[in-house]
Amino acid sequence: MKLKNEIEIIEKKSKFYGYLLECKTEQEIKEYLTELHKQHKKATHICWACRLREPFCEKAVDDGEPSGTAGRPILSVLQKKDEKDVCVVVVRYFGGIKLGAGGLIRIYAKVTAELFK
Repeated sequence: MKLKNEIEIIEKKSKFYGYLLECKTEQEIKEYLTELHKQHKKATHICWACRLREPFCEKAVDDGEPSGTAGRPILSVLQKKDEKDVCVVVVRYFGGIKLGAGGLIRIYAKVTAELFK
């Protein structure tokens, strides 16, 4: 597993940390998530999505965000870019202002897209 890129975006006082990983197995992803949970103990959400080539696997996890507003937008960007053997993790620290479903979908997709620039 290799960390390819990381970014920070602030949206309405919430902080979003994005991590782009090159990985081959679900086990690598689990190990990295364990490390991120230790590193970001006070994070509100740690959402992620992955696409693996062999065996083919796609997963999206919202981690407490409303269903379909975090993991799915991340996965959607990975699919549109036809990225494989990658995982994107977005860590959110809630800033006190609700973004709504549309706002969450936009920011999680934006963080993911920015990781590929």
